[in-house]
Amino acid sequence: MAGGDDFYSRDRPDHPRLEEDRPRGGGPEDKPRTGHRHFWIWCLILAVIIVLLWAVFW
Repeated sequence: MAGGDDFYSRDRPDHPRLEEDRPRGGGPEDKPRTGHRHFWIWCLILAVIIVLLWAVFW
């Protein structure tokens, strides 16, 4: 029976380290997030909560 290293080395290329097909990291085309994501949606949620509290306790 073949050892673990021998078993896996048969089908491997000489240089098994390959480049990533989708490299990680940002490029110059990536824009940094500003922190104002979905600002108007959060404003609407807050307004609905305020209206509901006003309707319940008025």
